[in-house]
Amino acid sequence: MTATDLPAKPYSTASSEAPITSLSTRDSSLDKSFAEIDWQVPWLGHLNQLDYISNAIAQLGGANAEGFDNAEGSHEAEGSNEAKPKSRPDVIAKVLNEALNQQSEHLQSQLPTTKSTQNNQAHALNFVSQEALSEGEAYESFIGTSGKIPTRDNLHDLFNGSIWLTFPKTKALLNYYHMVEIAQQGIGASRGRVRDTITVFDENGAVLVTSEPRIGEALINFDWQASLIEPRAQWDNPQQLNSQSRAAVYVFGHALLEQLIKPRKPLCAHSIVILVPQDFFALPLSARMVYLDGKIAQYMDKLLSQDNVTPRQLAPLPILGVPHFWAENADMSFYEDNYVFRHGRRQKKK
Repeated sequence: MTATDLPAKPYSTASSEAPITSLSTRDSSLDKSFAEIDWQVPWLGHLNQLDYISNAIAQLGGANAEGFDNAEGSHEAEGSNEAKPKSRPDVIAKVLNEALNQQSEHLQSQLPTTKSTQNNQAHALNFVSQEALSEGEAYESFIGTSGKIPTRDNLHDLFNGSIWLTFPKTKALLNYYHMVEIAQQGIGASRGRVRDTITVFDENGAVLVTSEPRIGEALINFDWQASLIEPRAQWDNPQQLNSQSRAAVYVFGHALLEQLIKPRKPLCAHSIVILVPQDFFALPLSARMVYLDGKIAQYMDKLLSQDNVTPRQLAPLPILGVPHFWAENADMSFYEDNYVFRHGRRQKKK
């Protein structure tokens, strides 16, 4: 891999002051859980259109959320004299579509698409109501054959959509492999190795990006000293990017992002390692994501093509142990917790 693989031009995101043209506060039915998101935490900083999405959620939440159930919430029993919640206006789908369109307009590019299969052409992505998914139809197949991503008004789907915005090629590739497996194996009680691996990475994945192979090798071998502690000065600070950095982690799993709203030390990601040239760290954050999206897609394409692929090929990473992710890990005693920082299955026996 050479520096010539990297984007030649800097990228930037659309203005955070862009108007929310498709929404009004009258549309809001977001529950209080959205107010718990701290948009300034370091593991959210890489998400495309973060400023727009966070501002939109702030505008659509607040007082207007009172009296509404969340997407999974219960409704009043029939016959109750209490007022029933209004029908859901699919707020999150609207926010994500607006972000997607603004991103495309700003970069002067077409909307991202699904990955075509032998029987299906590529379709431009669009977020739609969960109700668009017919009963009995596979979620992944629906996306692959229509480009429409069923979206509920909950945190899980907000973060899922944010990852689609940030890593559209990789998400489309994962969906493609789901479709191929469903076509071959059907829908059964077991997903199989390929779909299990996709699901674990899609829900709980993280990407270690490094220009120093030894850091990646140490992580895979559960050598926390050589991956997270000794080279700490070489790790990128998400809140103060440094072109001299040699390692960074970006969260891919949307379920992991949801869990990180209430951070817990035992939270563990399933990671892959992407080697990059040193020039990668001189790029603006949005350009890093464009580059990484292609590299992660290539990596996962190769991984999922293996006959013996299994989720065990994803390296465990205690996510709050990533340097600069959590203030407490500045104290090296943080890493002495053997319950979290385990020796692991890959460590060589002496």
